[in-house]
Amino acid sequence: MHKIAVGGLLTTTGLLTLTAAPAAADVRQAPDCAEVECVALTFDDGPGEHTDELLDMLDEHDAKATFYVLGSKIDAYTDVVRRMVDQDHEVGNHTWDHADLATLSADQIKDDLKRTDQAIERATGQEPATMRPPYGSLDDTARGAIDKPMLLWDVDTLDWQHRDPAKTVDITTRETGQGSVVLFHDIHKTSVEAIPEVLDRLSDEGYEFVTVSEMMGSDMVGGTAYSDARSMD
Repeated sequence: MHKIAVGGLLTTTGLLTLTAAPAAADVRQAPDCAEVECVALTFDDGPGEHTDELLDMLDEHDAKATFYVLGSKIDAYTDVVRRMVDQDHEVGNHTWDHADLATLSADQIKDDLKRTDQAIERATGQEPATMRPPYGSLDDTARGAIDKPMLLWDVDTLDWQHRDPAKTVDITTRETGQGSVVLFHDIHKTSVEAIPEVLDRLSDEGYEFVTVSEMMGSDMVGGTAYSDARSMD
């Protein structure tokens, strides 16, 4: 049987078949944080059993977030981590198993972060652009060993401590401002339960929910710690 391709058309003994061009992938157009008020919601210490539910909540509000994941948990939740990226969230490095980096040598820190980077890349196809030190703990050794931008926070919800969704909502809405980085922990059910009201109330105040890299921009420097977008000014 003789086939001839002509201008994107395939003929087979007189039968004409149109070959469809592959559909273009949807590309997220992030809000311009110079024009609108942006906030970055961040979630530490996962993934966990409540993360899928959280992703549903974020999807319902078309809200994007950043997840600082532990490398040791990725194999058990590979599909969840892949879903984060598929839904245009950002995945960051939060070390392998939540070690206090201020207690480690430079080589130990580099090995820990590399191992975690590799686990994230296996799950998502992407190496994380940023990292977050557990407890926000850094010393000169850690600062010298880390080659990624280090994202801290300016709004600490203390959700891990009080385990009260109402307090989480109150702290978030009271302390969040333009360019804030807000800290939550998606390993706690009570933290996830707070998110719908957080999204509703901050949306009512005019905030757009973006990833840390979308909000901070491309001017972040490796080895430098940032607590919010205002620190970029």
